[in-house]
Amino acid sequence: MAEVYRSRVYTDRPEYADFEPPEKFEAIKSIIAKRLVQHPNAICSYSGGADSDIMIDLIEQTRQLFELPPVKYVFFNTGLEMQATKDHVKATAEKYGVEIETIRPKISIVQASRKYGIPFVSKIMSYGLEEWQKKKLPLSIADEYDQAEDKIAKRAELKARYPKCESLINFLCCCNAKGEPRPDIQLVINSSKYMRDFIGEYPPDFNISAQCCDFCKKQPAHNVQKDYEMIITGERRDEGGMRSVPKKKEATQNGNTMCFSQNSDGQYRLKPLYYVSDTDKAWYKDYYGIRYSDAYEVYGLTRTGCCGCPISYKAVDDLEKIRLYEPNVVKAAWAIFGKSYEYRQKYNAYKKARMDKEKEMKFHIEGQLRF
Repeated sequence: MAEVYRSRVYTDRPEYADFEPPEKFEAIKSIIAKRLVQHPNAICSYSGGADSDIMIDLIEQTRQLFELPPVKYVFFNTGLEMQATKDHVKATAEKYGVEIETIRPKISIVQASRKYGIPFVSKIMSYGLEEWQKKKLPLSIADEYDQAEDKIAKRAELKARYPKCESLINFLCCCNAKGEPRPDIQLVINSSKYMRDFIGEYPPDFNISAQCCDFCKKQPAHNVQKDYEMIITGERRDEGGMRSVPKKKEATQNGNTMCFSQNSDGQYRLKPLYYVSDTDKAWYKDYYGIRYSDAYEVYGLTRTGCCGCPISYKAVDDLEKIRLYEPNVVKAAWAIFGKSYEYRQKYNAYKKARMDKEKEMKFHIEGQLRF
């Protein structure tokens, strides 16, 4: 039986990752306390979303319990935020008696989208297609690579033919830097099924880019976080079946976990919720009576993030849920991202038609074999 690969999220997890919710959250509070004592000059990004609500409650409970100094909280307003989110940020600050500073980007989401383009399907897909649109490599290089007997030699030849295009060649040909086929990894175009064929048949008539995220979130975050010793974020990795996978012995012996790390610039990162599952989160919300923003409790969304971001496969459906309550935000999202929504709908229809056709052909062939 072939060995199944498991990521470090599974194998290097600490003991408390397998605890039941009550004990798990007590362990997390201890970790927060320890790290805040070691690194009191800390800043925490608060988004107004569900994960952030759990995180700020944990931090503030811990601070009160151990009489720790205040944490700096910041909310990054991209310029396209629901009123429900902005109201919730204000209400949360009042609830805990803390300040949550609103940070706005120097370049708005409208300006960034107009200048660079808009996201499509995912950040990886957006970065790859942005480079393809700029460098104009023919999609036929992928056919050359697919048909080549010596794919490593073909990759080297393509690299020589198209200098300074290595990552784009890998993206379009679905291979790694050595030239080895890697069709199943996320960094290639066909990580979204039939995407290469789709853009060949229906080239996008708009600029694709995920740089709006860089300008509206990443850069403002870097600017405000650079003067702090420790950055606290609400990143989670909810992976099912974690307990069924054996841990490495050295993982717990060395304390080698993924919820706390140090960057190359010396800054520390604490991710208190890294090993918190959806089930754990639901327990915490119920036990401590946490109320999420109206975006969840009234509108019926399951996530917030950047309002209307086309990277979410549910963006259009979510906008329809929001429309009744905040029609102007929905109108703005369509004005900014509309072409991406429509292109994704076209891609989804294309993908479905291709899959249906392949299924029909397979059924026909199997039927003939049985006959």
